[in-house]
Amino acid sequence: MNEITRVGVDLAKRLIQVHAINVAGRVVVAKALPADRFAAWCVQLPAGCLVAMEACAGAHHWARKLCGFGLDARLIAGHFVTPYRMSGKGGKNDANDAAAICEAAGRPHMRFVPVKTPAQQALLAIHRLREGYKEDRTACINRIRGLLTEFGVVFAQSPDALRLGLADVLEDASNELPGIARLALQEARLQWIELECHIASCDERTTAHVRTDEQAKAAAQLSGIGPVTASALVATVGDFTQFKNGAQFGAWLGLVPRQNSSGGKTQLGRITKRGDDYLRTLLIQGAKSAVMTAHKRKDAISQWLVQLLARVGWQKAVVALANKNARIVWALLAKGRQFDPNYVSVKPGVVPPIAASTAG
Repeated sequence: MNEITRVGVDLAKRLIQVHAINVAGRVVVAKALPADRFAAWCVQLPAGCLVAMEACAGAHHWARKLCGFGLDARLIAGHFVTPYRMSGKGGKNDANDAAAICEAAGRPHMRFVPVKTPAQQALLAIHRLREGYKEDRTACINRIRGLLTEFGVVFAQSPDALRLGLADVLEDASNELPGIARLALQEARLQWIELECHIASCDERTTAHVRTDEQAKAAAQLSGIGPVTASALVATVGDFTQFKNGAQFGAWLGLVPRQNSSGGKTQLGRITKRGDDYLRTLLIQGAKSAVMTAHKRKDAISQWLVQLLARVGWQKAVVALANKNARIVWALLAKGRQFDPNYVSVKPGVVPPIAASTAG
């Protein structure tokens, strides 16, 4: 065990595969351990040993636990591990995955996922539950609407129209609804109300987080970023200094164009859509709202939006604002700046117009 310098771990619920090598790269241990014996095996590793795992369910818990043992626990995104599997896509198994994780962790330019704190994961649990409740609510509404259509009762597509008229339809004895169908639809209506209460409870928790957290409060000042987006950004990223600039943060969110460049010719396509789908969706949905109301505001960003909308169209303007908001959030939270809606950035080496006129 004292020879081990790096360990690749493929996590699972019951069996955890480990692949350990020494300083020369020779395999020392390659075996599967029961989950309840994995911690005891890790305690025997030398202090500071690098233990790498894929960023999957339970990975942050194990990383925190291994760091408590004095080990260097690191997490790697799954798509960075796949190229190092020697057997390719056709040879995927636990042993090969653990070996690939171990190999990927040894690359000098590998990017690792910061370990989240329990507080961050608790906030993200609220966001995940909220998304699940929203999906269940949509399914419940569509189910009620479809069943009513079978009996000739048709509502407009708006959930508000169904909400306002459903109780009256269930009480109306003149329609074709049999008694058993009325009871079943009444239970579905109660389920809908219960889901609305769950969503409202999640919204209260996220709002309370923004109210008490300085980083979330700073992010919520931007037009197009509400309490849910601000809370999700802070809970997901945590330390914004892990990105060297705002452009890298925007690229991590998948808000930059794809490239298919060669021979010195740059070809840009649609956005990459890499990174966290939830954060990117929140930023783009918030940007849509801000773009629709930009003509009502007089700040510099809103005026830029109005001009951009006329020049490039709706979709590109929305994505551009989402990317700009991501960069501004990085500047606020990584450098501790105050948000100024009329701030004008100046490239290094370029004299600002005000300073130039003063010097003249």
